[in-house]
Amino acid sequence: MTTEETATDGGAAADDGVEAYADLGATTENAMEIAETSMDRVHELVPQETLADRFRAKAVHATGDPEFQHLVRFTGADESEPARAGARAVLAEAPIVTDITMVKSGITGRGHSCEVRKAIGNGAELAAETGMTRTAASVLELDRQGVYDGAIAVVGNAPTAALALADCIEDGTRPAAVVATPVGFVKAADSRKRLREVADEHGVPAITNVGRRGGSGLAAGLTNELVHVASDAREGAVSVATASRSSGESGGEAPDERQRREASDPRDDRAADPEDGQ
Repeated sequence: MTTEETATDGGAAADDGVEAYADLGATTENAMEIAETSMDRVHELVPQETLADRFRAKAVHATGDPEFQHLVRFTGADESEPARAGARAVLAEAPIVTDITMVKSGITGRGHSCEVRKAIGNGAELAAETGMTRTAASVLELDRQGVYDGAIAVVGNAPTAALALADCIEDGTRPAAVVATPVGFVKAADSRKRLREVADEHGVPAITNVGRRGGSGLAAGLTNELVHVASDAREGAVSVATASRSSGESGGEAPDERQRREASDPRDDRAADPEDGQ
């Protein structure tokens, strides 16, 4: 593990050698006060009943938009399974692989001992030969090397990287968890929709969103929340045990409850942020 490949920032070391998780960048008394006040206000807007709700809150915090809580989507045994699976991967020191440097730079170095690396910069020959985007080629090249199996795969910028990751999963690659929030007007929503469908079909826990919005800051924030959940699990504050596919145990919702919530919310992808035509 090299300094260049691993995101780091200041913080006190825990007894096990892992620096205690803290809000990224909040290392002074004033900064911590601001971070805590901010999250307190977010929690007034986003009820905290399940682990999944922590990621809805983080999405609101990262975007500054209370409506964004209704645009977050999850795949897995229940809505909280991506949180549990991602936290287990963090505790197992699985690599965190981002699509671009900006996302990598936003991931905290505290609260975990995972290698954080970016895909971009790999696959240059494949991109030149095929004409595909550099990010898509980078994902395919790292997948060829077996990097994504068991890793936390994070896409915050490039829709083509999300599409490439979906192809890899369809072909047998199994990330421990996926966070995908590529942003834009071309293929962004469609890429996330395809990735959700493929991940759900093949049992890969994923956190994504619907609509045009998203971005690197959101992806990094959601990934940092996985680290936060792992830190809480390490301290015994939450359970990250696997839930059965047919029930909503361990603090999650059963699939039928998730579908009811999404179908009844007028602010989802069929209204405020339609998937079609993007």
